[in-house]
Amino acid sequence: MGSDKVAKDGFSATRRKVIKNLVIAGVGAGFISKAPYVFAKQKTKLRILGTHVTLQEELRQQAMQDLGIELVFEAKGSAAVLQKAAMAPGSFDLYEQWSNSINILWQSKSIQAIDKKRIRYWDEVNSLTKTGKVTPQANIGAGDAPYKLLHVQKDNTLGSNPTDQISFLPYVHNVDSFGYNNKVIPKGIPYVTESWGWLLDEKYAGKVAIVNAPTIGLFDLALAAQAKGLIQFANIGAMTKLELDKLFAILFELKQKNHFSGFWTSVPESVRFMSTNRVVIESMFSPAISALNGQNVPVTFAAPKEGYRGWHGVMCLSSATQGRVKDVAYEYMNWWLSGWPGAFIARQGYYISNPQRSAKQLSSAEWDYWYGGKPASQQLKGTDGKVSVKQGAIRTGGSYEKRLSNVAVWNTVMPTYDYSLQKWYEFIST
Repeated sequence: MGSDKVAKDGFSATRRKVIKNLVIAGVGAGFISKAPYVFAKQKTKLRILGTHVTLQEELRQQAMQDLGIELVFEAKGSAAVLQKAAMAPGSFDLYEQWSNSINILWQSKSIQAIDKKRIRYWDEVNSLTKTGKVTPQANIGAGDAPYKLLHVQKDNTLGSNPTDQISFLPYVHNVDSFGYNNKVIPKGIPYVTESWGWLLDEKYAGKVAIVNAPTIGLFDLALAAQAKGLIQFANIGAMTKLELDKLFAILFELKQKNHFSGFWTSVPESVRFMSTNRVVIESMFSPAISALNGQNVPVTFAAPKEGYRGWHGVMCLSSATQGRVKDVAYEYMNWWLSGWPGAFIARQGYYISNPQRSAKQLSSAEWDYWYGGKPASQQLKGTDGKVSVKQGAIRTGGSYEKRLSNVAVWNTVMPTYDYSLQKWYEFIST
């Protein structure tokens, strides 16, 4: 106790001496005036785990500026992101990926319910997520249509019956297909001649790449095999073990013939595959198309006659997120629906769940092209500042409503997920 007292008294004496010396030196006033800033509370840090699709530096910088917080982005390939989130909820505060990951995360108790009342623009979120249809005539699509997994039910399962709690924030979404290089493959007719079957056409053997994600790439290949008449699924969103065996027998044979050039795990990698002429056709996401067109690589994003593979972004709260960090997480979720982020991602070809708010941040030419399906009235730039859309160009697939009305299957975790996972990794590793 005595030694503690001496230490404290010594510290106090030293502190008094330092302050006295500062005053004598004529810097006391400056020191005191700056004290509130010196001892200011540090910005709250929010850790986001996700993919390169949404974890982009421009978005991080803008959010930090708008919200006054510190954001740490950890971007990985979709399979790695899901694995880490399911096993280590304490390693992140918010999770960003696609709706096919929800069942796994919910069952592993890695995420917690979101209070719908704290989502500022919930009433603006359109019907796609809430009902499964962006228009009354739209196809809902097979598999994990997002509305089926949105609401937390009384028994703590996920379902479509509206409640006050949701499993994810609906925000970024799109439909995916494949991209092809027009220097090699002539442009097809959207919804008429463009087909998933092109991915398995022997004319492009050795020049084909697929996204390395068992809940995404699997469906690209299943749609391709079915389009080629090599297999018929009773329900492509819930393939049986027997159907998977037959599908992978087809794929293994193609791989042995060196049909596939590679399997990419990130958007930048898919861009490199195409820009270096490693491939002429591959699974693709919209930002890759924009990036390649900005590099003057003529790539078309197909509108397959069989329908698109749909995906819906999900933003989820880690089960470990509490207190002030949780409050900031809600601020960040609300920021995503506030207008600017939706306009930013529109320039990459993505949609936001409350598009009318983002319309105010887009020029009429941008809105007409990206959402309206009209010819570009002028050149349009992507988020990298490069021209990604030439004047007169029309977005393949047409308007937002038309594209989202033609979903064949959603990214999905099937009842046979574990078995499909085993088959997938055998396929890519052998």
